[in-house]
Amino acid sequence: MEWFRANVFLPYPELLIFLTIAAGFLLGRLRYRSVALGAVTGCLIAGLVIGSQAKVEIDGPIKSVFFLMFLFALGYDVGPQFFRALRKDGLPQVVLAAIVCISGLAVAWAFATLAGYGPGLSAGLLGGGLTQSAVIGVASDAISRLPGLGPAQARDESHLVAVAYAVTYPLGTVLPALLLAGVLPRLVRKDLAAESAVLAADLEAAEEDPDAGEGYYKHVLRAYDVDVPRFAGRTIGEFEADQKAAGRRLYITRLRRAGRILEHDPDTRIELGDTLAISAVRGDLVAYDARSHIGMETDDSELLGYRTESLHVVVTGRRGAGGARTIRTLRHEEFMPGVFIEGHWRAGVDLRVRLDNTVERGDTLVLTGPRERVDAAAAELGTPVPTSFATDMVWIALGLFLGGCLGIPALRAAGAPLSLSTSTGALLMGLVFGWVRSKYPTYGNLPSAAQWLMGTLGLCVFVTIVGLNAGPSFVPGLRQAGWPLLLWGAVVTTLPLLAGFLYGHFVQRLPLPILLGALAGAQTTTAALGALAERARSQIPALGTTVPYALGNVLLTMWGSVIVLLRR
Repeated sequence: MEWFRANVFLPYPELLIFLTIAAGFLLGRLRYRSVALGAVTGCLIAGLVIGSQAKVEIDGPIKSVFFLMFLFALGYDVGPQFFRALRKDGLPQVVLAAIVCISGLAVAWAFATLAGYGPGLSAGLLGGGLTQSAVIGVASDAISRLPGLGPAQARDESHLVAVAYAVTYPLGTVLPALLLAGVLPRLVRKDLAAESAVLAADLEAAEEDPDAGEGYYKHVLRAYDVDVPRFAGRTIGEFEADQKAAGRRLYITRLRRAGRILEHDPDTRIELGDTLAISAVRGDLVAYDARSHIGMETDDSELLGYRTESLHVVVTGRRGAGGARTIRTLRHEEFMPGVFIEGHWRAGVDLRVRLDNTVERGDTLVLTGPRERVDAAAAELGTPVPTSFATDMVWIALGLFLGGCLGIPALRAAGAPLSLSTSTGALLMGLVFGWVRSKYPTYGNLPSAAQWLMGTLGLCVFVTIVGLNAGPSFVPGLRQAGWPLLLWGAVVTTLPLLAGFLYGHFVQRLPLPILLGALAGAQTTTAALGALAERARSQIPALGTTVPYALGNVLLTMWGSVIVLLRR
């Protein structure tokens, strides 16, 4: 280690960062049932262990750069759900998440005060007990701005944030899984699996047969030889008009005649011996019984192998939006033959395709069908958004810059600077930019892989550097904090969940699976959600997670600076 330190780590600290990240991701794969350390905690622990031996201080803006990337990506991801949660229909889950988050801050502050912890240990207790890794960065930033702290003292306090987080995080991950998936259902004498099955049945009962058009319906492409005499003689336009009048969606996309392929033309008259390529809603095709009306189905790969397209279209045109415009009416427009609606999104939320869905300006529809028809329909409906794997770096970098600028101005109260800080500013601007992207998807493309890299790698690089810098002081810091820190961490983890459960069960009377999923989301613990899904033998608990998770991420991250100010 001494040779590596002198010849590799000191002159090339960037190599130490990559080595620690690799070790951290390997450590994060350790799993017991549905509970795993995760990459972030793995990188922190690896950083503390390797840093205690390497003793290399990593300075410069690299830590802040990656942390701002993480916060912006986090806000960008949850922005649509966050602003949707602030609407009236999300109010009950907003209140529940607020109770969990506010009680978490209050409990952490109370026990940190009781134990006499400074801002570093207090913030680490909050972050680890509530499993919010972003607290490390926000709290460290807030500590560096506290008046009266010299650079050395501020650095020591920042290191203690990582120490307390590393000590309390394991129990903060395990206890919610045990409490939500096991203890609380028994406390109210209910079977989580049975409750989930009943709720799933109720949700499915509210839907009709998907092939009838009220839910998700599949689209198929088939080829038929025309060998029924009474079918021949009509034109393609007459056939499609008859199907439309009968409420069925069957379209002849093209046909083969005497070895030649003819493209779609409403005036083309069908003859015996033709082979028709028919695209249809599967249920409509089954109901039509093409074998009896047209002839035998055949396999014609050349006829069926025409170019298709699946295109996202933002509805802006008058033909696609309007108070009375629904999927049902929209799909019968003259520009829609052969074009099917595969998806319907609004403000980042998947509405699923239902015939009674109202289409509003700014919605995104996913159209599929022959390329030339899809392009024509897209032009009528609004603005197409072709799939792209390129990140709109102008949009992302501008958002990061504006978010940082938003956090710079500060007011002073009792001698302490009160500001959002660049980190919180990046988070808030990520929320706004993510919401704008959901409303106007033609701006700010951030593919999921790029978003994962910004979020996961951004946070992992940050906590890796925090761990490496805090490594030499980990053991002395742990001695200073004492093993009671584990007890306080367990209390910070459990009491907010109990408070939220009592309110949600006895006051809001939420269904048990939804309530437990909402509690897991409010405390941003994905391990507990995994344990719930395993115990419920269903993904039903995840239905209650989205809104509380979005709000919990925002509030718990901001609490990092709040508890520093409370314990300064």
